[in-house]
Amino acid sequence: MRLVDLLHLGETELSGAGVPEGKLEARLLLEYCTGKSRTEIYLGGNAKVDEMVENNYLRLLARRIKREPLAYILREQEFWSLPFYVTPDVLIPRPETEFLLDRVFALAESKNFRKGHILDLCCGSGIIATVIAKEKCRPVFASDLCLKALELTKVNAGRHHLERLVIPVLGDLLAPFKEKPLFSLIVSNPPYVSSFDLANSLMPEVVGYEPHLALDGGHRGLECIKEIRDGLPMVLCPGGECFIEIGADQGEAVKKIFLDNTTRRPGFQQVDILVDYAGRDRVVHARLAK
Repeated sequence: MRLVDLLHLGETELSGAGVPEGKLEARLLLEYCTGKSRTEIYLGGNAKVDEMVENNYLRLLARRIKREPLAYILREQEFWSLPFYVTPDVLIPRPETEFLLDRVFALAESKNFRKGHILDLCCGSGIIATVIAKEKCRPVFASDLCLKALELTKVNAGRHHLERLVIPVLGDLLAPFKEKPLFSLIVSNPPYVSSFDLANSLMPEVVGYEPHLALDGGHRGLECIKEIRDGLPMVLCPGGECFIEIGADQGEAVKKIFLDNTTRRPGFQQVDILVDYAGRDRVVHARLAK
């Protein structure tokens, strides 16, 4: 089969399966299988494709038709203009988390990158820890409940030559840190999807393939956020900050959770809900009292 024929077949099959960007993904799969660039595919469209390459393309195409995410098929996703390995053990990096990091770099006090330790909580593939370590040349703890996620965090940190700065920690939320004020900055993308939405409202790529452990935030999607908030005063330094990604309709509820001081420890002197470029609630930024 010719390159152009394979490309047309892929476009037709993916569009028919309801894949939102079927034409783009058909080309990306073909680039991956052939090792050719977009320009080479279009200029050399009449070239015959090796049978082994063709069969591999058809095999990967069949996986995408079943709505397996392209990032899992290619084992890679770009984030912060950097390539990261991804597997079904971790969430696929999304633009919402780039916004989270953008706000961290724009709003966090510069001294909080140096005063205490930095933590990427619920690190998944380690994208947050890796980017902060790269941008600030500072060590970052990366914690997660999933051992396979931590193994991938190590791989991604090493891919960007940051293995000495990204420190994996296995544990459930803030439990490994023994209630000591270790951190001046905590950044987290925790599970915040409601159990109802996870069962009824998400795309098949998410429901069928991404790890529910990293998505399911309980009845209203707030259970992990509440647990994190309760533990923050015990592990943040005075004046320390946290930035947490939240759902688009959770801002009011999350702000109330953060302002309700039930821990008998220093509360938060600042709690802001930051909206993304589409005007949706996306990040809670809180600063502990000094």
